Amino acid sequence: MGTIIVIGLGAMGSSTALHLAGRGHRVLGFDQFTPPHSYGSSHGQTRIIRQSYFEDPRYVPLLFRAYELWRRLEVDTGQSLLHITGGLMIGRADGDLVARSTASAERFLLPHEVLSATQIRRRYPLFKVNGDWVALWEMDAGYLHPELCIEQQLRQAASAGAELHFNEPAMEWNALPDGSVSVRTARETYAADHLIITAGSWAPQILRELNLPLSVTRQVVYRFEPIGNIDLFRPDRMPIYVREMEEGQPLLYGFPLTGSNSDGVKVGLHGSDDVCFPETVDRTIRPADERIIRERIAEALPLLSGRLLHAETCLYTMTPDAHFVIDKHPEFSQVTVAAGFSGHGFKFATVLGEVLADLATDCKPAYDLELFSARRFKGVQSFQH
Repeated sequence: MGTIIVIGLGAMGSSTALHLAGRGHRVLGFDQFTPPHSYGSSHGQTRIIRQSYFEDPRYVPLLFRAYELWRRLEVDTGQSLLHITGGLMIGRADGDLVARSTASAERFLLPHEVLSATQIRRRYPLFKVNGDWVALWEMDAGYLHPELCIEQQLRQAASAGAELHFNEPAMEWNALPDGSVSVRTARETYAADHLIITAGSWAPQILRELNLPLSVTRQVVYRFEPIGNIDLFRPDRMPIYVREMEEGQPLLYGFPLTGSNSDGVKVGLHGSDDVCFPETVDRTIRPADERIIRERIAEALPLLSGRLLHAETCLYTMTPDAHFVIDKHPEFSQVTVAAGFSGHGFKFATVLGEVLADLATDCKPAYDLELFSARRFKGVQSFQH
């Protein structure tokens, strides 16, 4: 079996290294930092996982496998990674969020229930909803612990034989005429039979010759101290949620209390127009950041409007349609690309590592990847899979 290089060892890269090493391949993995870290998109203690996917029902088969592989990783490591709380998708009766979530749930026979505004207020009194609002309740939704997930994937990959190089940034890669690749890092140059690029928010730089329409945006997540009875925010009383806001505003999302009382309850807005670069993103919390999230909380979850206990930045790497890019390089069949996870990719890490391992070794993935083809963008051609 040949040598495969993975650039970027965050959620996707660590999973890819694990799958490849587990199949007996020689794996060289490189990251400019030591994952898990707080410089990119895979930190903050919690990530939502759900199956009634409003983004597109073609994600759901991938999610079935992702859940299976997260549970397998729990067994292999003895760590609790996936926590089921149930989930609420809350919105207008004539809006897209609930309708599209319900369509996915019905198509794949997911355990769910559509709740009226009265039922929402009765079961989950924390949420403020108008009389014509509804919610999809999904039984198997919950959250993952991103830092622990990455840490365990890397440990398992190393145990399976992957050679992981931390604090060693990849400076340049080249596809060679004989069908191999070379990667020059800050330390030396390495040769391999195949290259997989999972560079996260650094993908626009390392893939700039492809002209993929990728943009990096600054996101802020917050932890607030609830007002009143904090027990209402515990996982047995409060699920994860995604809520529509006013037209043109990003979705509000959040979690139950997942740590100690002093940690606060996490909430955020899904998306922003604050385009940035990962090296120079403003990581300070601006007064406007807090003002906007407080306005949204007042509309949706007023009992979460206590003291701001903590806030931090993360990065989304966006495509124009918010779907991923998972494809072979249009010129070099020995290079595979995974990028543009647009703020909703982490939950797929286990299965996409498997998919990328398949693509790199000329095994046909078991899923329809057309949604993620690079050729959907003008000026980018890609191979058929």
